[in-house]
Amino acid sequence: MPVFLAGIVVVLSHVPLGQEVVKRGIIFIDLAIAQIAEVGVIAARLLDVDSAWGTQLFAAGAALIGALILVFTERKLGRYQEPLIGILFVLAASLGLLLLSHDPHGGEALKEMLSGQILWVTWQQVAVSSAVLMSISVVWMLFRKRLAHAGFYLLFALTVTTSVQLVGVYLVFASLVIPALAMRNVAERKWRAGLYWGWGIGILGYGAGLTLSYHFDIATSPLIVWALAVCALAGFFISSNSARFPTKK
Repeated sequence: MPVFLAGIVVVLSHVPLGQEVVKRGIIFIDLAIAQIAEVGVIAARLLDVDSAWGTQLFAAGAALIGALILVFTERKLGRYQEPLIGILFVLAASLGLLLLSHDPHGGEALKEMLSGQILWVTWQQVAVSSAVLMSISVVWMLFRKRLAHAGFYLLFALTVTTSVQLVGVYLVFASLVIPALAMRNVAERKWRAGLYWGWGIGILGYGAGLTLSYHFDIATSPLIVWALAVCALAGFFISSNSARFPTKK
C-alpha cells in the first residue's frame, strides 16, 4: 500500500532531523521552510508549470533560499533565531495567500498544501521521494557531527520540500517534532535509542491513523497527526518508567 510506505519513509527520514530541531530549539523551522516551499509551488502554478519536476524545482529553489536566509540570520542574529523563523513563516504564508487571492481554486489548493493528499500518492511518487529522502537521511546520520549550520539547513530544506509534496505541511511538522520531542530525554542519554523509539512511535502513529481513517471514514492527515500525538504520549510514559525502574540483573 503506497500510502503506508510513504508514511514510513517520512518517519524514517524526519525523526533524525527532528532530533536536531528539538535540540536546537528551532521548533517552527519546518513550518517556515515548508511554507516557503509552498510559495514556490504556488509560483509554479501561476506560471503554468505543468511538469511535476518543474514544480519540484520551484519548491526546492524557494526552500533553499529560505534556508540560506536562516543560515545568515543564525550567524548574525543567533539569539533571535526562533522569532525570526516565526516572522519568515508569517511572511511566506501571507505571500502565498496574496498570490492565490485571484485564483478561483486557491482555497482548495491551499487546503491540499496544508493537509496533503496522502491517500492519493502513487508508487512512482513514493519511489522517487524515498530515494531522495533516504539519501539525505543517510548523509545526515553519517556526517551530522561534521556538518556545519549551513549543511543542516540545506539538507533540512531539501527534506521538507520533498516530503511536503508527498504528505502536506501538517504531517511534515508532526513527523519531525512529535516523536523527537517525546523521546528527547531518551535521546539525551543515548542518541540511537531515541532514534529507534522515535521511529517506532512514528510508524505506529501512521499505521493507527490510516487504519482508523479507513474504518471510520475520517479525514486521514488530521487523524494521523492525533495518532502520532497519542502514540508519542504513550511512548513518553513507557520510556520514562523504563528509565526510572531499570531491570535488575
